[in-house]
Amino acid sequence: MKSTIPIYQEAFNDYRPEGEDLKIYTYPSPVLKKIAEPVERFDGELKELCLNMLATMYRAPGIGLAAPQVGISQRLFVMDIDYKREKVTRSDGTVEFELSEFNPLIFINPIIENKKGEILYQEGCLSVPGIYEDVKRAESITVHFQDWEGNEHTLNAQELLSVCIQHENDHLDGIVFLERLSLIKRNLLTKKFLKKKKKKA
Repeated sequence: MKSTIPIYQEAFNDYRPEGEDLKIYTYPSPVLKKIAEPVERFDGELKELCLNMLATMYRAPGIGLAAPQVGISQRLFVMDIDYKREKVTRSDGTVEFELSEFNPLIFINPIIENKKGEILYQEGCLSVPGIYEDVKRAESITVHFQDWEGNEHTLNAQELLSVCIQHENDHLDGIVFLERLSLIKRNLLTKKFLKKKKKKA
C-alpha cells in the first residue's frame, strides 16, 4: 500500500529522476560513522539536495539513501519502495532501464517510536555494494518527521516500509547494516567487502 506525504503529492505528480548524481560514500568512510546533525534550514538548497539524492538513489539503483551516504552529515533520508525498474532492449541492441510509478518519500529529522513485532528481511546497502544479509528489525513502527518545508508529520509503517525507514535512520546514527549482524557474521562480511573493494581500487 502506497504512503504519500501530502506536501509531496503535487510536487511529484510528474516526477522524473532528473538531478545531479551525487557521490555515494562506501564503508568504512568516516562520514558513515558520524552521528548526523539535525536539519535547521528549510530552503531551496534543502529541496535541491533532496531531489539530487532521489535522482542518485534511482540511478544507483536503490530504494533508500541517507544524507551521510552522500557525504552530508544531516538527519535526512529519501526512499521509494514502490517504483518500477524495467530492462528494455532498444532496436539497435542497446539495453536501458526505464523507471516508472514513482512514489518518493523524504524524511527530515525523523524520530522512531512504538517499535512492535519482529521481521527478518534481506537487506543491502548502496554504501556496502554487493553484500546482502538477513537483518532483524521491528515489524511496525511510528515515525515522526518533517517535510522539506518544515511541516511535521507522523507515519505508521509496516513490513518493507518499516524496515527501510529503520535502515536509513541507522545511517543518521553512524550505523551501517553490517553492525546489526552477529559479530562472527559481521567480521566475515566486512573482510569480504573490504577485500573486494581493495581489488577494485
